[in-house]
Amino acid sequence: MSRLGLLGRHISYSFSREYFSQKFETLQLAFTYENFDLEHISELPQLLKHNSNIKGLNVTIPYKEEVIPYLDALGKKAKKIGAVNTITINSKGKLKGYNTDCYGFKKTIKPFLKSHHKKALILGTGGASKAIAYTFKKLNIKYDYVSRSKKDGVKFTYDNLDLDTIKNYTIIINCTPIGTHPNVNSCPDIPYDGITAKHLLYDLIYNPEETKFLKAGKLQGAHTVNGYQMLVFQAEKAWKIWKSTF
Repeated sequence: MSRLGLLGRHISYSFSREYFSQKFETLQLAFTYENFDLEHISELPQLLKHNSNIKGLNVTIPYKEEVIPYLDALGKKAKKIGAVNTITINSKGKLKGYNTDCYGFKKTIKPFLKSHHKKALILGTGGASKAIAYTFKKLNIKYDYVSRSKKDGVKFTYDNLDLDTIKNYTIIINCTPIGTHPNVNSCPDIPYDGITAKHLLYDLIYNPEETKFLKAGKLQGAHTVNGYQMLVFQAEKAWKIWKSTF
């Protein structure tokens, strides 16, 4: 039986295993889907060497960028973004990386965009945030990153975010893991009092369904969206990519 799975660290909470397992059972497909929980990305070659029936992988935190040196090729979008969340493994054992996060994000945010949504803050600078930035470029929405520390390409740190900045950026995307179950009482440290009814807050987290970040935005009148539908869209795109290589 062919195997697919999720590559990450501390991923027992993952959406992907349940989603694909149910899909394969419903469609009566001869695939299994499991979690490949690695302490370090350097363990990947040995994993694949001893498990030749692994035909494809999803990739999650913290390996969306770290996995790239272990791949033989990249799809166009993955190369431009600099992050991978889907990998195909061909009959010769060659690995190719793709990014379907950008597809999932674009499909889910577009219905909520209004004419006043011209500038976005991206909280976090990891692999997922790069896919979000790529999508904003395609949508002609200006964006800036917020990080814990000042570095190249980062305009704001959490320490220097103020009310006026928050008011000026009417889209705020949480690409950090802050607030993920079981740490449901945590949220990004931003001045929520600057959020208004014109704001759109989007959290890539899907467990819990409504994070503290989204709750705080809703209290200010903002429209809020969680990451579940993005995951569904990116998962189905990944499945389409895998099927093309089987």
